[in-house]
Amino acid sequence: MTKLVSQNARPAVVILSESARDIAETIARTVDGDIHGATRRTSDTTVSFENAGEHLCTLFNAGTPILALMASGAVIRLLAPVIADKQTEPPVVAIAEDGSSVVPLLGGHHGANDLARKIAAAIGGHAAITTAGDLAFGIALDAPPPGYALDNPQDAKPIMVRLLAGESARIIGDSPWLSEAGILTSSDATLSLTVSTERRGPREDELLYRPKTLVLGMGSERGAPIEEAIALAENVLEQAGVSPLSLAAVASVDLKADEPAIHAVAEHFGVPARFFTADRLEAERDRLANPSDIVFAEIGCHGVAEGAALASVGGEGTLVHPKQKSRRVTAALAKAPNPVDPSTIGRARGALFVVGIGPGQPDWRSPEVSRMIGASTDLVGYSLYLDILGPLAAGKARHDFDLGAEEKRVRHAMELAGEGRTVSLVCSGDAGIYAMATLVFELLDKGDLSDGAKRIAIECSPGISALQAAAARAGAPLGHDFCTISLSDLLTPWEDIQRRVKAAAEGDFVVAFYNPVSKKRRTQLAYARDELLKHRPVETPVILGTNLGRPQETIRIVSLAELEVDDVDMLTVVLVGSSNSRGISTGNEKTWVYTPRGYARKDGSKIGFGGRMRIEP
Repeated sequence: MTKLVSQNARPAVVILSESARDIAETIARTVDGDIHGATRRTSDTTVSFENAGEHLCTLFNAGTPILALMASGAVIRLLAPVIADKQTEPPVVAIAEDGSSVVPLLGGHHGANDLARKIAAAIGGHAAITTAGDLAFGIALDAPPPGYALDNPQDAKPIMVRLLAGESARIIGDSPWLSEAGILTSSDATLSLTVSTERRGPREDELLYRPKTLVLGMGSERGAPIEEAIALAENVLEQAGVSPLSLAAVASVDLKADEPAIHAVAEHFGVPARFFTADRLEAERDRLANPSDIVFAEIGCHGVAEGAALASVGGEGTLVHPKQKSRRVTAALAKAPNPVDPSTIGRARGALFVVGIGPGQPDWRSPEVSRMIGASTDLVGYSLYLDILGPLAAGKARHDFDLGAEEKRVRHAMELAGEGRTVSLVCSGDAGIYAMATLVFELLDKGDLSDGAKRIAIECSPGISALQAAAARAGAPLGHDFCTISLSDLLTPWEDIQRRVKAAAEGDFVVAFYNPVSKKRRTQLAYARDELLKHRPVETPVILGTNLGRPQETIRIVSLAELEVDDVDMLTVVLVGSSNSRGISTGNEKTWVYTPRGYARKDGSKIGFGGRMRIEP
């Protein structure tokens, strides 16, 4: 499973009224963010929303930094339902509408404190930082900056207490961020703050920081055992005498972008996997300790493991452990003079999320789909579907397509992912029901893609289909066997559609008709109605669900005999009951449709949820 994290999400500057506009614009310019405004009280914002609570929770779940020009208490209450994991929460900052106070509420160690200081400086307000370490030293000792990891976070609090009480510390190793902090230092101090890649445990009275300066280069045969790859990687790090926490990335040639063993090693150490072209690895030819003509003949470079490690650490980096080989895997280790930012080396294996967003309303979109979209760099889909995403689409690269040209749309999404991006291919309903998921695998099967696109990671996430939405609105018409049939003959011969309609009629299935009509296609639904009437009563209930989950939603229930083609459009799904489906009216004149569970007996009774149920004549 691809790890879902927000990738460079643009901060959302949230306002509830026009009175906060001027300050919001200053903040947006300062942090390169987007203004999100309440629909009824603001205008001309990048993103608008109806419900502040739902909007803030959506942003929070997507990992988007939230800068809200609202009262702190209001922000806390609105976000309360989704606050759970301190380690993954995005920055949340509350800002007084007059700009007087800037309060980091959540994610202080994930950038909220820094954002608060930056915003306060821009608008002339006060950053209300309450984190003790930040106040005293300008840094949080338990949350080092990017490129460093703390080996013993459990010891940070007691050591911080002693430092705040005035005790001094020794700073050991190359650590500009520690040296620049306001920590009292002494060469003979008992406490020590150490930055080191050395393979050892923390000593008493020591905070041990690991600089992310190491990159493990790896090569493997196709289908190499995962256990073998992990064991070799662990052995190389042990022989090099370095801590696994100093590993910044695992790197290889791009031909291995879909190799499970490489990704398993990266996941084992909790670091990203990055990939280089063979040409880029060949540029390291003169620095290789073990160049191989055999490897060059096979893939175009003289070394994968050593080449990938050296390419990752740059010209000033060095090979600290030459290539070591197991039966089907190779590994080498290189070290950079400064921490390595994995996002700047090679490229990631691209990821394609094939997502169904349901019929439309946010409440019908699964949390998994929202997380996938939030983690994406690019969104591909029909323009209407991308518009429906609202704030989830903010800050993403949009690739809008008109209806039609589905293969072109899917191919574009896959090729974008092949460049190392994280892409969501956005579909309505469920992506696997008359939607784009099948085209993804068809293109993979045909093989008519670039090499990068063939090696992407793919995940499909389910969505609420139109037939489920229509059924729920109308009651329980899908309580027994049912089928779906598309009446569009654009891709399916009309003769095949006719055969399926006849089979569904004879089998007495509840039938959901997709693509029932179009401007040019007006006869297929009438044919289906007439064929079904040969096998079920004229009063069989038919549900017409249009614009499901959207403000224009309508649900109509008519009899099969009354079904008219002109009552249906392309935004309508048609559910026709079986011979056992029935409609009932409640006291408020609401009509419900249900299909009983169970099988008719010879004596005219049915076995249902509650035992015997008499069939009405």
